[in-house]
Amino acid sequence: MSLASTYRLRLERKKKRLRAVRKSRELTPVVDRTDEIRAKDILLFCTLRNERQRLPYFMAYYRKLGINRFLFVDNGSDDGSREYLLDQSDVSLWSTTQSYRRAKFGVDWLNWLLARHGVGHWTLVVDVDEFFVYPFCDSRPLPALTDWLDASSIRSFGAMLLDMYPKESIEDAVCKEGQNPLEVAEYFDAGNYMISRNPKYGNLWIQGGARARAFFGNEPERAPALNKIPLVKWSRGNVYISSTHTLLPRGLNLVYDENGGEKASGCLLHAKFLSSFPEKSQEELTRKQHYANSHEYRAYNKGLKRGTSLWTKWSEKYINWRQLEILGLMSKGSWV
Repeated sequence: MSLASTYRLRLERKKKRLRAVRKSRELTPVVDRTDEIRAKDILLFCTLRNERQRLPYFMAYYRKLGINRFLFVDNGSDDGSREYLLDQSDVSLWSTTQSYRRAKFGVDWLNWLLARHGVGHWTLVVDVDEFFVYPFCDSRPLPALTDWLDASSIRSFGAMLLDMYPKESIEDAVCKEGQNPLEVAEYFDAGNYMISRNPKYGNLWIQGGARARAFFGNEPERAPALNKIPLVKWSRGNVYISSTHTLLPRGLNLVYDENGGEKASGCLLHAKFLSSFPEKSQEELTRKQHYANSHEYRAYNKGLKRGTSLWTKWSEKYINWRQLEILGLMSKGSWV
């Protein structure tokens, strides 16, 4: 990379950090328990809106995995999400009714919280419908993974977003409060993925799977990105650029090998397609708070009118992380 390119990226990173400071003024602390954070704690950061029904299982899943503290931004929920989180002793909560879109889809808010509270910690940034799986997650808690990453001098860990869906129609895929959504949305696409490298930031760009097939068949290049870097040992100066798809400094994006060997990686099981999805999709289309003037949600609404079943005879039923490794969707790399 040229000296000029390096300088431009450094300037971009500085602007992102300053922007996060300005946007922090939009956040109001509701309950702040960050003084209870210990040196070795693994922290989860999340922005949400109206996810009350999903929260009990989400919290239980990540507590069992090894998360010690949760830092949430509530963006104007009116379904009881805020009240539920207030009752959780391991949660710190900030609220805002400001524009999600103008905060770079929540990235500005989280960049500020990460800079304020995440430095020196392993941090996991996920949405409420994303469930992190990694090699040996059925027998080794998250601190075992982060200890190995520390010992290997690895500071970021990639995870492909894997869209999960039910066998029946989406409207019939009812997930009760506290229920594992992967008991309802059990299937995924084993193939149909496109990969390219972003020349500016160095990260792999992955598209495809069920959403590309069902909602972006005529324009697959506009399908949502599936590459994510949710787990990072946060350092002063780190910033997310585009959701958790892209980071600066640039070296944090190099989470996959292309030639020779494989780096360890995981998946984020994306339980979006449940009975609540059509209503949520219509709401987000009306709010217009998502990327590219909510192009993604316009595609969802158009696709839902044609039919609401994503399952095909080639759909794969989820078993465990080893299945995903065999299919080439994640890797244990050199971690044994």
